[in-house]
Amino acid sequence: MSNMPNSLADGRYQLGQAIGHGGMAEVRVALDTRLGRTVAIKIMRADLANDQIFLSRFRREAHAVAQMNNANIVNIYDSGEETVTDENGMTERLPYLVMEYVKGQTLRDIIKANGPISQRDAEQVMLGVLGALEYSHRMGIIHRDIKPGNIMISEQGVVKVMDFGIARALDDSAATMTQSQGVVGTAQYLSPEQARGETVDMRSDLYSAGCVLYEMLTGRAPFTGDSAVAIAYQHVSEVATPPSSLVPGLPAMWDSICAKAMAKDRQNRYATANEFKNDILTYMNGGMPVAAAFNPLTDLSNMKARKQAEQDAATQALGQTQAMGQTAAMGTMPMPAAMPAAAMGGETTATQAFNPVTGQFEAVPSLQPAGVAVKSRAEQRAEADRAKRKKIIIGSVVGVIVVIAALLAVFFMMQGRGGTDEQKVDVPDFTTMSNITSEKITSQLEDLGLVADIVDDDDSTEPEGTVTKQDPKGGASVAKGSTVKVWISTGPQSAKVPDVSDMTQDAARAALKKAGFEVASSTRSEDSAKIEKDKVVGTDPAAGTSEPKGTQITLIVSTGRATVPDLAGQAKDAAIQTLKSMGFESTSISEDYSATVAEGAVIGTTPEAGASVERGTTISIVISRGPQPVTVPYLIGQKYADAKSQLEALGLTVALTNGSSTSDTAIVTASNPANGNTAKPGDTVTLTTADPVTPTPDPTDPTTPGTDDNGNSSGTTTGQ
Repeated sequence: MSNMPNSLADGRYQLGQAIGHGGMAEVRVALDTRLGRTVAIKIMRADLANDQIFLSRFRREAHAVAQMNNANIVNIYDSGEETVTDENGMTERLPYLVMEYVKGQTLRDIIKANGPISQRDAEQVMLGVLGALEYSHRMGIIHRDIKPGNIMISEQGVVKVMDFGIARALDDSAATMTQSQGVVGTAQYLSPEQARGETVDMRSDLYSAGCVLYEMLTGRAPFTGDSAVAIAYQHVSEVATPPSSLVPGLPAMWDSICAKAMAKDRQNRYATANEFKNDILTYMNGGMPVAAAFNPLTDLSNMKARKQAEQDAATQALGQTQAMGQTAAMGTMPMPAAMPAAAMGGETTATQAFNPVTGQFEAVPSLQPAGVAVKSRAEQRAEADRAKRKKIIIGSVVGVIVVIAALLAVFFMMQGRGGTDEQKVDVPDFTTMSNITSEKITSQLEDLGLVADIVDDDDSTEPEGTVTKQDPKGGASVAKGSTVKVWISTGPQSAKVPDVSDMTQDAARAALKKAGFEVASSTRSEDSAKIEKDKVVGTDPAAGTSEPKGTQITLIVSTGRATVPDLAGQAKDAAIQTLKSMGFESTSISEDYSATVAEGAVIGTTPEAGASVERGTTISIVISRGPQPVTVPYLIGQKYADAKSQLEALGLTVALTNGSSTSDTAIVTASNPANGNTAKPGDTVTLTTADPVTPTPDPTDPTTPGTDDNGNSSGTTTGQ
């Protein structure tokens, strides 16, 4: 898309890489800077912005989905238009839709890569799709384009229906996107009424959902053909092969469920998405579906009867038109005004014809102008005679043309027999096959009468043994004896992840892709004091590591903030140097006592370690002064055991002088340091103790000291 801006809505949405392309728009991943979330933005092509049909479709999608809120429908958050200037100075409008970003794969890609999926997985996908349809139908919206490419499966397994670009309200379902009433939708999943250009209703979505279920179970669409018209014709007139006939071992009940959903006559289909869903749930839980008790052959006979009625009506119209001297437009006869609508299927109000120029089914206007006067019998007879003669002439000319065509056919058949009898075979598509070896490829091609040319692909990011391409491509019809060249990957080559730190995200993506790596659409945020906001801090895997080419690399983007490091226990000078190396130039120092951190080491910081702060914030460092000193208490006269307990409670170590007593009655007589002095926890206080001397009492001397009732000595003591 030319002149794609880097952002939308005045910088609110920062655009990333493209993740999808469509017929009218491109989808890019983007960052909503206001809300800090990843979104997907669908941007309409500038060359279609002035086309009212596409613009109407684009706006219809926004209107249709904006009013819905369902877990199985991709949400639309915002819409708008961006004005850009091209290289010639001309302004262009870029309408856009801001949508929910769903990280995952489309159902189409899953089926293409893996083929048929399991019954249980098919059940889960259909429950999600039918849940979305039940909700949208209840809201009055018909999707009209249900197909595997419009069904996303997130990495968490959530089913998301998207692209309501051709959705219509129930009361507006007969309108089309063009004046010619062209058929709108995708051919492989088109309901019969859509193919005929008739009014659609919610059962048309259920028919398409049935086609999706069929493809999940079998790995192929129910109808295929060389053109959209051929496929649309099969939807109208043919019955799909039962899934159990294509997949050995698949229960036949799936045939009934698919047949019920894909009934040609909408009256025979499921009436609601809820009815469809209940049949699947009943069957997968071991029960017998109720609504699917339907015989597809009955519907086929009804369809054939109606088709015969249409042919009879067309024959009658042809006779009437030729009698009136009219000619057919575009090879299809219009329905006369007097012919009942039931002859054309009962639901359409006008004959539908295919236009080979537009590639669409179009309404054919009536050949009888309004207000024509009634002719007399004579005039009618004369006109009938002219018509009869004209019919004879036309018949003669047609007969001559048929004879000439037959002669030419015989001539070319003879020519063909006279030349080489060249047989054609279809080339298998090896790129879709998993776990296939070169021996198997050679064997398959030889069985078809073809020659295999196996080539090593040493410039591929695919795993070793993967078929990366082939020539001719799968499905091509070639003559027997032709050579089919098949490239098989030798495995991804390894390369070192380049250092993209301090680059813009766009520059980093370009450097990584140039080195042969894929870049994840989502990024991871990380604080960095050195790198400014939104620039790249690093990658995962990290720069310098050797990885296989094609490995997905995740960009780590700066938040513009910084995380305070844990400096506890580091020396003061080392802590200051650490902060400076991380971009914190401004620091302040304070000191405090700590019983656990050594003197001169860091106790902590303010803000604390792990905090996310603005770049340039001043960090305060608290340095330990060691344990806080304590005062030695007065201990003289105390018992040794009590003094020791008191000192140890203060964190001091107790020692005794030589000769000191340690008995239970020992008394402290001295301490070093003495009471009133300070000491640090862990310092040693030396005590001197002695046992008290008790005199022998003289029972005849009333003055002899004894002990009172509390065990304290009384009187004087000899020898002290």
